[in-house]
Amino acid sequence: MSTPTGLYGEYGGRYVPETLIPALDELETGWRDALDDDAFAQELDFLGRTFAGRPTPLTLAERFAPGKRLYLKREDLLHTGAHKLNNALGQALLARRLGKQRIVAETGAGQHGVATATVCARFGLECVVYMGSEDMRRQRPNVERMGLLGAEVRPVELGTRTLKEATSEAIRDWITNVETTHYLIGSCVGPHPYPELVRVLQSVIGREAREQLLEVEERLPEVALACVGGGSNAIGLFAGFLEDAAVRLVGVEAAGAASLGSGRAGVLHGARSSVLADGDGQILDAHSISAGLDYPGVGPEHAALRDSGRVEYVSATDEEALAAFRRLAETEGIIPALEPAHALARALECQEEVVLVCLSGRGDKDLAEALRR
Repeated sequence: MSTPTGLYGEYGGRYVPETLIPALDELETGWRDALDDDAFAQELDFLGRTFAGRPTPLTLAERFAPGKRLYLKREDLLHTGAHKLNNALGQALLARRLGKQRIVAETGAGQHGVATATVCARFGLECVVYMGSEDMRRQRPNVERMGLLGAEVRPVELGTRTLKEATSEAIRDWITNVETTHYLIGSCVGPHPYPELVRVLQSVIGREAREQLLEVEERLPEVALACVGGGSNAIGLFAGFLEDAAVRLVGVEAAGAASLGSGRAGVLHGARSSVLADGDGQILDAHSISAGLDYPGVGPEHAALRDSGRVEYVSATDEEALAAFRRLAETEGIIPALEPAHALARALECQEEVVLVCLSGRGDKDLAEALRR
């Protein structure tokens, strides 16, 4: 967890315009009050069980990885098809407590946008989602879903037209409309208290997976893996095992967006973390077949966990992810999103017998992109 100032070692903090400091202070105060309020936890738990579909099951993938006991934590079976709803529900409840009636969000793969549009429909909130036009092209089904749910999807034509630019536009909107608007960040990035807030809301993944694996195996996994873009599903899974030194933790980045593997310390979107940047500190373009991993930064807690050695961060190429995507479909009857397919690719190489992978989303959104390769 971060310190009260939102620092994870040398990472985190707040690097934002002065106009946003009161909004962040208001958010932090509201978040602390919510954490101390049993009614908040009870409502979130109730919505998780009756609206979202928690707990999500644990599935043994017997044919995908012969010789291993490889378990999938099935966040793909959560309502809306990915882990993003855990965070969106919690932040929507928080926005209501703060009296905000308008929500803005960024999205890459579209799953966070869909989750945000879903909770806004559920609670009657105005919803604006920023999405790069390149991501809108390759994730068309999710764009259509957001529209059906009543959200306004605003295309972003700047730069690479992907997640980085969408995030920048969402922040600009928030600065302009800060009195009435809550910015519902989709990952464990951004200025304090967002990384902590998202981690806590996503930690349900790790808590459930721990209990479920102890029930079926009577032991903890030897290794747990998750894909890392901004890092929300990974930090949620790892939260259940960080104190268990015997459990090896592995985050898998896209090879073309490996900000932990080949990045440097820098500031992006309000926080200091490990980012892809040149020698002058200019942010570089990232690339991945997976829109959800196509981001040149990562949550600050991941950067601290890398530096401490507690979590190992590796990468997988587009081709490796596509091969794992197809393999899981053909051997288990499960079509994963391209994001967790990166973690599946590295899981096949693990020497351990009991392996846990967070299947963070389903592959409906990726069929057109995967099949054209």
